[in-house]
Amino acid sequence: MDALSEMLKTVRLHSGIFLDAEFTAPWCIDSAPGDEDIAQLLPNAEQISIYHLFTDGGGHAKLAGAKESIELRAGDLLMFPHADGHLMGSDLHIAPRVVGELVETSPGGGPSRVRHGGGGARTRFVCGYMACDRRSCKALLDALPRMLHVSLRGSPAGEWIEATIRHAASQTHAPSAGSDVVLARLAELLFVEGLREYVRTLPDDQRGWLAGLRDPHVGRALALLHGDPARDWGVESLAQETGLSRSALAERFVALLGEPPMQYLTTWRMNLASRTLATTSDPVARIAERVGYESEAAFNRAFKREFGTPPAAWRRAARAASR
Repeated sequence: MDALSEMLKTVRLHSGIFLDAEFTAPWCIDSAPGDEDIAQLLPNAEQISIYHLFTDGGGHAKLAGAKESIELRAGDLLMFPHADGHLMGSDLHIAPRVVGELVETSPGGGPSRVRHGGGGARTRFVCGYMACDRRSCKALLDALPRMLHVSLRGSPAGEWIEATIRHAASQTHAPSAGSDVVLARLAELLFVEGLREYVRTLPDDQRGWLAGLRDPHVGRALALLHGDPARDWGVESLAQETGLSRSALAERFVALLGEPPMQYLTTWRMNLASRTLATTSDPVARIAERVGYESEAAFNRAFKREFGTPPAAWRRAARAASR
């Protein structure tokens, strides 16, 4: 399995589609949800990403305060990995409306709706979110731009995902049993497909975690580290598995990800351990073994170096904060 799949399988993702929007030209909206909106979507979310899938029409978009804008067409996916403020519209020069002021809550419990505009050309899109633990997703999120734009019309699965979401969103105002689960799975699938398409179109000189995934040797190393983090890895054994010399793998890894393989592994182990501490009652010794430490004492030292506090104390603080 590839490293992206392993990461998404390991971290706890929460997803959904929260808005079915239709606008007619001219229109311009301030589209990013505010803190209160995010709190309503997921009260305990540490990190939330927002995205829009355009199913009809098109428009323009830009980050708040930016001068440059991009053009949007049907089939485009526009993602904001850090939920940055942004404007969207047929004309970005007109005064924007705050989208929260236009929302009509669905009486059936599905996504809210927006119907607004000047009566001209129609644009329709659905809005989704993806939330995760900030530390667990850090490598992925840090590798993404503030605004990510891909066309799903060129991806193998893009057209049927788009068609399915368009149908699902239209049905949510008379929801049937299981519709919330279906929408959540579709939202997650859309997010992942957008990431895959972005990786496919990265320029050759790109650096970062996602660029590492595309490299055949570093991508293989990442998949191995994520797939079996408890294994007694060393650079030598990892290099043998990837078909490179020890020095070549280390050099390639640092060039793409900015840190050596074993340092990356330690950080990932600590991320896994912190999530397990916060979400389970497993003994610290068992967690230590699960993430590759032969002794609880060694694990405690590594954890304290990373977080500044021992595992048991970190667990108590995390649970108190959650309550």
